[in-house]
Amino acid sequence: MIKTFVAAALLAVSLTPTPQPVPGACATSTAPPPQSAPPTSVNTLRQAYYCVLDNYYSGPALDSRTLLRNAMSAYTQELMRRGADRDDLQLPALTGNRDTDWAAFAEALGAGDPAALRAAITGMVAGLQDNHANWVEPRPEESEPTGIGIAGVSAAYGSRLDPAARPPLFITQVLPGSPAAKADVRPGDILVKANGVPAFIGDTVNQSLVDAFGAPGPARLTLKRPTTGRTRTVEIKPAPVTRQPPAVTSKTLPGGAIYVKLPGFFQGAADQVIAKLQGKPEAVVLDLRGNGGGSPREVTRLLGAFAHGKVTSYFCPFEGDCVPNRTDDSVPLVGARLVVLTDRGCASACDDFSAAVKGNGIGALVGTRTAGAVSGPGDGYLLDDGSVLILPKVRHLGPARETIDTVGVPVDHHAPMTALDLATGRDPGVAKALDLLRGEN
Repeated sequence: MIKTFVAAALLAVSLTPTPQPVPGACATSTAPPPQSAPPTSVNTLRQAYYCVLDNYYSGPALDSRTLLRNAMSAYTQELMRRGADRDDLQLPALTGNRDTDWAAFAEALGAGDPAALRAAITGMVAGLQDNHANWVEPRPEESEPTGIGIAGVSAAYGSRLDPAARPPLFITQVLPGSPAAKADVRPGDILVKANGVPAFIGDTVNQSLVDAFGAPGPARLTLKRPTTGRTRTVEIKPAPVTRQPPAVTSKTLPGGAIYVKLPGFFQGAADQVIAKLQGKPEAVVLDLRGNGGGSPREVTRLLGAFAHGKVTSYFCPFEGDCVPNRTDDSVPLVGARLVVLTDRGCASACDDFSAAVKGNGIGALVGTRTAGAVSGPGDGYLLDDGSVLILPKVRHLGPARETIDTVGVPVDHHAPMTALDLATGRDPGVAKALDLLRGEN
């Protein structure tokens, strides 16, 4: 079920063939999780614990006591939330020896509570504070996804809201034919409240809005239309919704530049963009706003259409030498001037692409600073309950070995989209790009 409008794909996951998992071990995943698997058990938590220590980028330096403290904290909070706390459950004395500590921890848990164990894995992974480390629970396959059809908001930032967001928060995408579209919710509409929870507290975005919006049942939204100033409240019931697969679109701008919208670095994305440029345009405006990332290979391939012989980024292990990533020089050069449009929704592989463009002088960046959610590409590890643990094995650095993660890539020309711009069809990013291509400052 689509429960929240801020879900975005920030993870570039590399999957490698290996055997099926065995008790006490995790295995890299090559396919979707099985439809039927045992419930989450203490052994599942053990797999996750050792998987982090053995496979995470800084696993060798992690303190096992911290992992277990985070797991126990989340475990007991889940029990308390359900009124099922145990008077005999407490965190045992931990020594820092990962095997001894696990044995004591497992003895304290006993048989374990499946729901609390799932919370423990989530808490343990969240404690890594890594935007590319994630745990994906096994979920039954739905015949039809349901939701209200709001597919984007201005402060979207992975699974939460951008802490740097400034008011107002407004709708950026509504799925055609969805319940929201039928309720006349439009891009540019300002979201004042969701289920009674305000979008901002003062000038600070309210992270509680995510849970409020994701609550089961109808969504009660208070919206303000920027073109009229009218405020209204609508109640929208979830229903089956259809989201089209991502695809590259293009159009010709005044003056002959080709505008290309790239929603993600999905498999084949680079070749889709390159196909749009076969006419050898003099200039390209590449719109990466809202691009949640994808494959690093698609990044280097697309960059190869605009520059050859460049280092685009580095992947650095915890110990040892960093490995440079380079432009795919098998791609013929387009020979066009490049302007890239970015925003805070440009994350992961999009951060990577933007940093390479700026660092190598390949083109100009217009819009707002990127998300800075590019800790490193992740591998997926299958656990015995059918869930998947995603962990980066390397750290990403920009082309000058600079840190992009948590910082983002600054633009050359600031041109944010406003609610009124979106509601009236104006695009300050494209307007600025055209000014630059005409030689105007």
